[in-house]
Amino acid sequence: MQPGEEIESLVDELEQIVSEAKSPLMDNGQKKIVDAQDIYEILDEIRRVFPQEFTDARRILKEEQERIDSAQQQANSIIADAQQQAMILAGDQEIVRLAQQQADGIRDQAAQYERDTRYNAEEYADTVLAHLEENLKSLTSSVTRVRQTLDENSGARNTTNNVPW
Repeated sequence: MQPGEEIESLVDELEQIVSEAKSPLMDNGQKKIVDAQDIYEILDEIRRVFPQEFTDARRILKEEQERIDSAQQQANSIIADAQQQAMILAGDQEIVRLAQQQADGIRDQAAQYERDTRYNAEEYADTVLAHLEENLKSLTSSVTRVRQTLDENSGARNTTNNVPW
C-alpha cells in the first residue's frame, strides 16, 4: 500500500458507516444512529496505523541519506584515485593540470549528484508528509462529523425522552 492508503481506507469505512446508518423516525436524514463500537474500532485502527506511516517516512529519509553518503564516498574515492594518478604523472605539468581539471569535474559532478539526491529525498519526504497531513485533516474532519452526528443523536434522544406520554 502507498503511504496513507490504509488510513484513507479506514476513513472511508467511517464515512460508509455514517452514510449507511439509519435516521431516527422524526429526522430529515441529517441525524444518524451508528454503532459506537464500530466507530471506536476504526479509530483504534487509525491510531495504530499512524505511527507506522511516520516510521516508514523516517526509514525512507534514512535510506536516502545513506545513498547520499555512499555517493559522497564514491566521489571521494574517485577524486583520491584521480589525484593519485595525477601525482604519478606529475612529471609533465600539462598532464597534472588536466588531471586536476578532471578531478574538479568529478568533484563538481559528485556535488551536483549529492544536491540532486538530497533535493529528491526532501521532495519525497515532503510529499509523504503532505499526504499524511491531508489524511490527518480528512480524519479529523470525519471524526468531527461523526462526533457531531453522535451529539445530535444524543440530543434528539434526550429531548424525546423528556416528552411525557
